[in-house]
Amino acid sequence: MAALNQITSSSRSRFLKPLASFSSSQSLRRSFSSPADDTSVITVETSVPFTGHKIDPPSRTVETTPKELLGFFRDMAVMRRMEIAADSLYKAKLIRGFCHLYDGQEAVSVGMEAAITKKDCIITAYRDHCIFLGRGGTLLESFSELMGRQSGCSKGKGGSMHFYKKDSGFYGGHGIVGAQVPLGCGLAFAQKYSKDNTVTFAMYGDGAANQGQLFEALNMAALLDLPAILVCENNHYGMGTAEWRAAKSPAYYKRGDYVPGLKVDGMDAFAVKQACKFAKEYALQNGPIILEMDTYRYHGHSMSDPGSTYRTRDEISGVRQERDPIERIKKLILSHELATEKELKDAEKEVRKEVDDAIAQAKESPMPDPSELFTNVYLKGFGVEAFGADRKHLKAVLP
Repeated sequence: MAALNQITSSSRSRFLKPLASFSSSQSLRRSFSSPADDTSVITVETSVPFTGHKIDPPSRTVETTPKELLGFFRDMAVMRRMEIAADSLYKAKLIRGFCHLYDGQEAVSVGMEAAITKKDCIITAYRDHCIFLGRGGTLLESFSELMGRQSGCSKGKGGSMHFYKKDSGFYGGHGIVGAQVPLGCGLAFAQKYSKDNTVTFAMYGDGAANQGQLFEALNMAALLDLPAILVCENNHYGMGTAEWRAAKSPAYYKRGDYVPGLKVDGMDAFAVKQACKFAKEYALQNGPIILEMDTYRYHGHSMSDPGSTYRTRDEISGVRQERDPIERIKKLILSHELATEKELKDAEKEVRKEVDDAIAQAKESPMPDPSELFTNVYLKGFGVEAFGADRKHLKAVLP
């Protein structure tokens, strides 16, 4: 079949790539809300080939179903709308402190979740809202946490950078650049020790790719053959610094040297799905592997960064037009007649209402009680005592 879109102009930004091509054994006509045959096989070809380092890359051909395609669309629509709403809440000063948005990178989270289970672990940096949603978190927990409310996933004490969902294998957003990678390798050590046939995805950005602790952790993971998958979400800018200004070698999938790597189009949910499936199978048998997700963020590094001083608006709009992950899925849905334009727009309106309702509920949630300052700090049962500076005046006894 012909590709959905072919880009021929050499003047395009280096971030622009052709959309996924596709084929199907039959023409499908389904209702968006409930496809009559949601298990029919649809064959999709990834947008660009995978590039391997010390390993043969997987096939570009990926199988999907109407149910998965429609699920990808809805999940990414929810993530996109949540981040756009978070932008507005921050500007209204209902979200305070740091806030790093994920819009543009949704295909990484959605594609990864399609390839693994909730028994596999994920640990990431501070751009964590959508990863939390992908792990099964709710909009109410997300907005409550962002606004520092009790019903937040971290009881309102973590804020934007510290979402967690341990019961689904999500070990959090972390604020120290690159520090989550050694923790992720520790999770992989526990998985190998327990022999539970699961893996850990330790995610970091291109800005963290030069951190020394990353290489130290990778060295140990390779020595011990740990089921660790290091995922570099390369959105091409570490804060306001372009990758070529920060890294002598921006081919991050090759950074493992002795550890194999794979470069993936991180704006193509099916490429991410295929790469993560491949990486999990490899890691369980052989040890660590690096995935570089070639992706892009539409917002600045954080809400304090306008995102347009170190890159052009044409570059951002070009990526939106040619590589947007939601538009890719939408075109596949329309091409296979799984839904109409109107049904997709109605679904987006429904998503917007869900987000608005979650925000309204989150605003009703109270702030944490001051006593919460003393919880989740020390392990209970040790009777920790807090003294004054003179070591004579007992200030408090913590549980």
